[in-house]
Amino acid sequence: MLKKLIYAAILAAAVYNVYNTELRAWADDSPSLSAHSAIVMHSGGEVVFEQNPDEKMLIASTTKIMTALVVLENCALDEQVEILPEYCGIEGSSMYLAPGERCTVEELLQGLLLVSGNDAAIALACHTAGDTDSFVALMNAKAFALGMENSSFANPHGLDGEGHYSTARDMAKLMCACMENEDFARINAMKSSTVGERVLYNHNKLLSGCPGCIGGKTGYTEAAGRCLVSCAEREGTRYICVTLSAPDDWNDHKKLYNWAFSHYCLRKVVDGEIGFEIPVVSGTADKVRAVPEEEFSIFLPVDTELTLLAEMARFTYAPVRQGETAGRILVLRDGELLREIRLVYESQVPVDRPSLSAKKTLEIA
Repeated sequence: MLKKLIYAAILAAAVYNVYNTELRAWADDSPSLSAHSAIVMHSGGEVVFEQNPDEKMLIASTTKIMTALVVLENCALDEQVEILPEYCGIEGSSMYLAPGERCTVEELLQGLLLVSGNDAAIALACHTAGDTDSFVALMNAKAFALGMENSSFANPHGLDGEGHYSTARDMAKLMCACMENEDFARINAMKSSTVGERVLYNHNKLLSGCPGCIGGKTGYTEAAGRCLVSCAEREGTRYICVTLSAPDDWNDHKKLYNWAFSHYCLRKVVDGEIGFEIPVVSGTADKVRAVPEEEFSIFLPVDTELTLLAEMARFTYAPVRQGETAGRILVLRDGELLREIRLVYESQVPVDRPSLSAKKTLEIA
């Protein structure tokens, strides 16, 4: 709700910037977790919960989220991949590829994301880049492009290795980017699929056990512990949740989602219904509307009180040109500026120039 709306008489000269405020309301009532490191991030990038979010950690098979994204950005889904002997028999989880068979990129992605196939990871990496080292270079380049400042990838499957690590914050950034890819989101949300004679069942139990869950990736090694990256959406609000080294990760994610969805929301603050009438001097109309140049929504804790400060002139002189600056709206929380939005004239008002309807005739006596 908007606490109050104030109208200022004179347009101020000061210029304000947009400030990204930190959301720290979780300190008092946030859920207790089994995870050593955790984060909950809104799809727009705002963090609503964090616990050791920047500590470099082993990430196990959640690595495959990056593998999938790099493949999707470099390959077509219907490309055929011949399975070579060196792709098979990789340590750890597998989709059980056989030498000599052929799969599409999409089928291998299903094996990668649903059952965490390490064989699928190697097959996709070699198909995409020629060898795993070249593929890893693509992974690290993508991490750099996404601003994953505390991450380093050494393989496409996530088995423990020197120089292979990330953080909860970086993995949340990665998942945000992945969920913008329609093919990733579609495959990641599958509860099962059939590849040849194999039926693949998604390891992500949250798809059935957590309301609104639309994707995720599990991971486990003895050294990394249980790792989980997931995404959930309820009533148009989307969150990414990451837990690393979390013995009770399924319940950690459920608790974090329930807490986040009940504490935060996307609020429309400025919309097309807001408008102000400004008197016009010497114009063909007596007044003109000033309206916001753009709508503005902000992600905030529920029940946050905001103040809107509208600044504009008491009146204006004709001519008035449509789209010209008429003032501004300042959105404040507890006196802190969150956003400035320009007010513009909704229509034009020409100068009123009355014409002479007749000439006065002078009679000379």
